[in-house]
Amino acid sequence: MSTTRRELLALAAGSAVGAATAGVGTPAHAHGAGPDGWVATWAAVPTTIPSRGTPTVLERQTVRHVAHCSTGGDELRIRLTNEFGETPLHIAEVRVARRDGTGASTATVPGTDRRVTFSGHGSATIPAGAPLVSDPVRLRLPAGGDLAISIYVEQRTTVTTLAAFSFQDNVIAAGNVTAARTVTPTATIQQDLFLSGVAVRKRGSASIVTLGDSITNGANTVANLNHRWPDLLAERLRRAHRDLGVANVGVSGNRLLHDPNPPAGSNAETFANYFGVSGLRRFDRDVLAQPGRRYLIVLLGVNDLGHPGTVAPLSETVSADDLIAGHRQLIARAHDAGVIAYGGTILPFKDDTLGFYSPENEAKRQRLNRWIRTSGEYDGVVDFDRAMGDPADPIRLNPALDSGDHLHPNDAGMAVMAAAVNLRLFR
Repeated sequence: MSTTRRELLALAAGSAVGAATAGVGTPAHAHGAGPDGWVATWAAVPTTIPSRGTPTVLERQTVRHVAHCSTGGDELRIRLTNEFGETPLHIAEVRVARRDGTGASTATVPGTDRRVTFSGHGSATIPAGAPLVSDPVRLRLPAGGDLAISIYVEQRTTVTTLAAFSFQDNVIAAGNVTAARTVTPTATIQQDLFLSGVAVRKRGSASIVTLGDSITNGANTVANLNHRWPDLLAERLRRAHRDLGVANVGVSGNRLLHDPNPPAGSNAETFANYFGVSGLRRFDRDVLAQPGRRYLIVLLGVNDLGHPGTVAPLSETVSADDLIAGHRQLIARAHDAGVIAYGGTILPFKDDTLGFYSPENEAKRQRLNRWIRTSGEYDGVVDFDRAMGDPADPIRLNPALDSGDHLHPNDAGMAVMAAAVNLRLFR
């Protein structure tokens, strides 16, 4: 563990005491790993490309991704996706190996390279609008280990399905170099192209799914260090010998109630589609479809308050009651599926630089947070608001935990958020 990471964990250990509390209404039957024992260890949420801009085009190129996995196992499966494609996606070859090194390294550990197959075949065609899950791959992956997942695309292909904000350097290289230990990049990207999940076989275990926006996705953290709060939560679980996966399904810019809807002619048309469809709309795909999902932590709502009038039309202004109704839907759908749902309170954002703050939005935030804390409708509460507020002005982000825009935490703030999650919530 690097000094930086050690310092973050020490900060987490001394912060946010009592910020998570158990609630009432826990489902009687919560599912763990399925009958075949698969558990989500890493996830990325598929979104589509903006309506304006130049998309990435691949032809006879390899994309090598780095996936920082939360829990380990002796077998794994990879999930690819063409969910926003309008034509079939042809994948010529996929290989997976243990990643060698840290940071921006995409080198692989000798002797760990494995061919990935799909129904026994080394190539695959993914129908438009569909995902594709690989056959099991025999590869020992330690908890907290990294994978290098290489996808070779031979035919000329426009990338229409991707996770736009990985906060990890992935690379594009010429030719089929999926089996190479090191590759020479022709481009470096912080996006996940066509890759949306990794699961490991681990009987008797389960996964925590973190449903959120840019704060959960890891915005403004230092790239390549895995300082997103779900990563640091996974590290706390490992240090406590709690064998659980963490699937981070945060999407920068995501809203609970509305899909992206940039005003016509605005600059938002060049990026808004990266925000992903609403939390309500993507819930089944991103939460309920995760292998082994047992627990859910929800942190959604700040963009519903801040986007209307900035990157969405004012007609999409929401009330606190609208947000509460949306959260109730998430709870009901989670409980119907046997998932235990915990509500995260919305962080303070007074004087943010994105134009989200107003006295009216603050009043809505306070009302939503009060409902999350006191209604008893969630099975428990993670009080991010109280953990992250400035002691001198609680409706402002603590300056020591602020990335600079007064909305997103810095790396130290992510550690405090991870510490706000009481591990006793996960039985």
